[in-house]
Amino acid sequence: MNAAPEQGARAVLGTLLCVLATWTSLLALTSVVDGRRWFVAACAAVLVVAASTALARAAVRHWWAPTVVGLVVALLGVVLRYGAPPGRPQFLPDLDAVGRAWATARQGATVISESFVPMPDVRPGEMLIVVGALAAYLLLDAVVLALRVPAVGGLPLLTLWIPGIVLGFPAGAAPVFWAAIGFLALLAYGAAPLHAHAGRLQRVATAAVAAVALAGAGVVAGPPLMGVPGWASVALPTFGDGPVGPLELSDDLDLRESLGSRSSQVVLRYRVTDPAAAEGDEDATSDDGGAPQGDAGTTADGRTPASSTASPTPSPTAPAPPVVDARLVGPLRAFTMATFDGRSWERTDADELEVWDPARLLTSDPLLRGSAPDAAAGTLAQVDLEVGALRERRLPVSTFPRTVAVDGAWGYDPLRDEVVGQRATGDGLTYSMLVQVPTLTKDDLRNTPVGTPPDAELYTTVPPTAHAEDIAALAAEVTADASTPYARAVDLQTWLRSVANFTYDTRVPPARSSDAVWDFLEDRRGYCVQFATAMAMMARTLDIPSRIGVGFLPGERAEDGSYVVTGRLAHAWPELYFDGLGWVRFEPTPATQTGPPPVWADPFTGITAPGSRPDEIGANPPAAAPTGVPTAPTTGSPGAADGQEASWAPAAVTVGLVLLAGGGVVTALLLVRRRRRRVSTPEAAWSALRRDLARVDVRWSDATSPRGVVRLVLAAVETRSGHELEGPPAQALDRLAHVVERARYAPTPAEHDAAMLDSWVREVRDGVRAALAQDAGRTPVTTSARTTVG
Repeated sequence: MNAAPEQGARAVLGTLLCVLATWTSLLALTSVVDGRRWFVAACAAVLVVAASTALARAAVRHWWAPTVVGLVVALLGVVLRYGAPPGRPQFLPDLDAVGRAWATARQGATVISESFVPMPDVRPGEMLIVVGALAAYLLLDAVVLALRVPAVGGLPLLTLWIPGIVLGFPAGAAPVFWAAIGFLALLAYGAAPLHAHAGRLQRVATAAVAAVALAGAGVVAGPPLMGVPGWASVALPTFGDGPVGPLELSDDLDLRESLGSRSSQVVLRYRVTDPAAAEGDEDATSDDGGAPQGDAGTTADGRTPASSTASPTPSPTAPAPPVVDARLVGPLRAFTMATFDGRSWERTDADELEVWDPARLLTSDPLLRGSAPDAAAGTLAQVDLEVGALRERRLPVSTFPRTVAVDGAWGYDPLRDEVVGQRATGDGLTYSMLVQVPTLTKDDLRNTPVGTPPDAELYTTVPPTAHAEDIAALAAEVTADASTPYARAVDLQTWLRSVANFTYDTRVPPARSSDAVWDFLEDRRGYCVQFATAMAMMARTLDIPSRIGVGFLPGERAEDGSYVVTGRLAHAWPELYFDGLGWVRFEPTPATQTGPPPVWADPFTGITAPGSRPDEIGANPPAAAPTGVPTAPTTGSPGAADGQEASWAPAAVTVGLVLLAGGGVVTALLLVRRRRRRVSTPEAAWSALRRDLARVDVRWSDATSPRGVVRLVLAAVETRSGHELEGPPAQALDRLAHVVERARYAPTPAEHDAAMLDSWVREVRDGVRAALAQDAGRTPVTTSARTTVG
């Protein structure tokens, strides 16, 4: 190849810089892997392999030999360390050791797939990290020291950052800073002249100072710049921001995407109070000292029982009034989705939004929309909310009829029952709702037919996928014993919620067909988006209008009585349309994630009404649940993504393979270019020689004549090395200069064989490199004989 690999002290320095760059890039994994043992093991393995490549490079001049030796040492080391029998070391590899190492690697893949972030620091996982670190180092060593293109070394180093970025848990500022220092050192190393003795210390010092100054300036100047007015409002990319960025609910739900990393950000805080109780307390403490001045049906403590509208005096056997809490209000819905193409949901927005009266109800039921809240029509609950780390253009509101009072430019979409703003919510935004919770029961739904919502076609269309008929047949089979739409809906919900039929899992198996719903029904594994979509599509095949709602589960109760909603509580559920009742929520996602279903959709008897246990938020995962994860994907910064972290192994392997393939193509092109490049004319040969000698800091201008170039090259070699350029290299330089002169100035230039021209170029290049590589051990010669070819 034309560019000889690094040799001597410079090669040792390059090896040390490659080790440093790999070590600093390994810091990127500290945010996704617990402990430090894996880091020490990976660093030690890289150092051992680096020593083997350095020794091979000192002993052999072939560019590929160090990489091959390093690869062999790496494979042997991994097999001997991770394939050794339990309790004793192994010094010679055998097939049993290879089998045990392979089994350990498979265990590592399982650990990665089933672990939360941070992944535990266990031996199988450590093995995969060590293998990845060694692969990254060997690629880096090859491109920096063999091919001498340090800039390309960023690609193998980038692979070590992929797991944290994909999972939304990138490393902090310190790893980024040290990794930048390592990479800048490699770039400075590649830019330093080869074998240049004169001014070498000055060049090295200048490159080092410039690299440190650049990195330091970025760290020091970054915070002040971000605080400058105007600059701080620039919309910068949020990729890799980690779990500190704002959360935005995804309005493009793809059933084939796994959930991102779990988010503990607080997106909402709210309080739920009973307005009737508050009014009763005020009446009980009035100045006239009389009886409470509430409605005729109020009790002594001011509460209004559900049966008060039927009789002025509550019956001793009447059910207790529901407790007004977050469970009564139910999940907070941000938006609904109706258009599904077989793989993903797509949002459609209203062309125009309505202005509403904050004292009147907002609901998809046209009979109630615009009316005043009525305690006789249901239990009233006052909800006061404050937005946290949520950037959403739609306010999360209750699924029940409610009033909404909020400052700012907001409009109402009656078709989708959404409160939509011109701008996204921000930290500190407050708004309030008075929710009218109807006394909906199974008896109300049991004999109710399906209704016809506005734009009914939106909610009844089944995508024409390859398995649409199979889904319809399965829905008919599951609901074969049901005789009413409500009974069919409950049968679908019960079948999907059964742990004997389905498993809740945020890791989505690979697609096997063009129909994501059918894949889910076949794999029997998924998270809330899959469960909600399956029930909605199966309901449509039974002629029941359906859509899905996206929002948040009610939240966790704090010590001060308020409720806290974090990103991990994002959720999706189906809503079905019934005549006279409007959209009714169902809950097909298993109880381990969502708690019991709504009381009107619970097929079992003896289930208490919502809010009957003040200490329970039924829509939250129970304490014994194996995971505290969200159920709906989010977008925005990856840190805003919620849920059990998806396995990063498939993503990392895929990206790694792409990078390796790209690196292989680049390497092959470089090798072809450097090893196969041929020159066909004297001018092409002269240009090739000029490029090659420029790499060893021997340059000349376009105005220099061929004879002047000969004198310049000979003088440069003699000055820098103390040795003359003699023998075949000097003769080849003279011959090449002669044919270039003939080609430029002769009336009829002679034809020259391309192989001969190429051989002269290589002869001069290799001779100059060899001469410059020698120690300057003697005084430069002042006069010497020159051989010319006339």
